[in-house]
Amino acid sequence: FIVSAGRDPRGLPVLAKDDLVVGHVTDMWVDLPEHLVRYVEFELAEGFGSGKRLVPIGMARIKNKWVQIASLASKDFSNVPTIASDSQITKLEEEKVSAYYGGGALYS
Repeated sequence: FIVSAGRDPRGLPVLAKDDLVVGHVTDMWVDLPEHLVRYVEFELAEGFGSGKRLVPIGMARIKNKWVQIASLASKDFSNVPTIASDSQITKLEEEKVSAYYGGGALYS
């Protein structure tokens, strides 16, 4: 797939709401039947945890030079729920990931 509208975020830094870089975008997860990006995948930077995490596309703002996630502070990223597979997400995992970012918008 190619990005036909907007900016391709792969390689961009991920900024938390406190403007600290918490990682870099590694990929985008596409809903194949719908041809829509559903998640942005990013690798956590050292000091904020380890491994890859997903953020729902609606919770990420893709700018020219970074991807802003305004619902979480940098200290919250180490607890973002992980998923079991590198290629698919279950409904339960979707609920956990979405709820974590949504809860961060209210409580972080």
